[in-house]
Amino acid sequence: MSSFINHREDSTVSVDEATTKDNVTYYKITVKVGTIQWTVLHRYSDFVELHEKLVSDHGVAKELLPPKKVIRNKTPKFVEQRKEALCEYLKNVFNYLRLTMPSQFAQFLDFHLYDIFFLLQVLAKKLFLEGDKLLQNEKSHYFTPVELHAISERLKMACPPTEKTDQMYDFSHILDFCSQIQSLNIEGSYEKLGTSNIIPNNLHFDLIPFKSLTDLKILGVPMGCIHSVGGLRDTLVSLSVFTASVVSLNEFLLVDILHKDPSSIADTVKWKKLSLINFSSNNIQNVDWAIRLVPRLQQLNLSSNKLRELCDISCLHDLRVLNLSMNSFSICDNWHAKIGNIVKIDLSQNKVEGLQGFSRLYSLESLDLSCNVISDVEEVQHICRLPCLEYLWLTANPVASSIDYRVKVIEQFNGRMTEICLDNEKASEKELDTARVLQALRIVKEGKTPSFLQNNNTSHSFNKS
Repeated sequence: MSSFINHREDSTVSVDEATTKDNVTYYKITVKVGTIQWTVLHRYSDFVELHEKLVSDHGVAKELLPPKKVIRNKTPKFVEQRKEALCEYLKNVFNYLRLTMPSQFAQFLDFHLYDIFFLLQVLAKKLFLEGDKLLQNEKSHYFTPVELHAISERLKMACPPTEKTDQMYDFSHILDFCSQIQSLNIEGSYEKLGTSNIIPNNLHFDLIPFKSLTDLKILGVPMGCIHSVGGLRDTLVSLSVFTASVVSLNEFLLVDILHKDPSSIADTVKWKKLSLINFSSNNIQNVDWAIRLVPRLQQLNLSSNKLRELCDISCLHDLRVLNLSMNSFSICDNWHAKIGNIVKIDLSQNKVEGLQGFSRLYSLESLDLSCNVISDVEEVQHICRLPCLEYLWLTANPVASSIDYRVKVIEQFNGRMTEICLDNEKASEKELDTARVLQALRIVKEGKTPSFLQNNNTSHSFNKS
């Protein structure tokens, strides 16, 4: 971003072009501050309005502005002459006001959009007037990387000479607002900001001012942009990072730790209250050791990544919900040794072939395996004895297109067949009757007595009435 107070002597303005639109002539102004530049379009009447304020309030000489011409003011020759005259006017005024840079002139040149201090003055005024109302009514506040970068850079500096003395422009209003926010959204972009050469995702910022944050959502911001998470390790409860090309969880969890060696990580970097992590739509290939830094994690969403196998996350004793949909899992072996008392697993849209790996997840209540490659209905035998399982999705698997698919699946749950919700639907009475017939045939074939006939005073007839 532009930092005018640090580049006063390396800043220029010029009028480079004149264009006509809807019979109105606009003059294209180029502003350069160090390596940052942008353009602004203004018509002659805008210059007149600005000049009147500068003459009245800041001692600019009245005769500096080129005079107005009513007749033949659209001819190419006159437009070119006026462009040159306005360029000379702007340069003279810019040099004259370089030290004070009044807000009228700064806004005329769009400094409030691209420069750290002028942007913060506008933000401070907004929060002075509306901050309490925003805190009361907003569920989550939105900050851009540009605003966060400006705040972070301002924190590093002393009070600049261009800082307004009016109370409403005081930087403290921004810090006070940030310290009270509980939910924050940050959305990045690789597109240039307005007419400038500023790319938001190339700007660095930290999250130090956010003292009370419990919920953080980051969309499309590279983790390299974030230099420090401040005190979030003590307050954050929910963390979501979407489409940020994240390869490893430690990119955020250890974003401000220089040496990411598991043997040297202290308890001070643990996320003490974080219970929900959502890193969907990234490039994560494995869940690394950094997950141990979130001991109270209850929900982990790694949907739409590049995972092929599950590492040992049994250290997460509170983990209950695991979303691994839209990854590349095919074989799921011994998952009971890798996860603890998991309640819900979503493995939809993967390449899972069999269910043996889930056979000892005794606390599992919900298992979504829709859109996989399971072809043998007998695979259900591996999970039919899980005592808590109630919800099972197998739709869009090859097995789901087989004859009597639902009945053959439900039948394998024996006495619990009425409790199972298969593909979001419980078994109908007709399906239950057919399942009992299949179950009886299976058990008799094995030389046993069907379980529904044991200790049951109700007689069942399978003959047509």
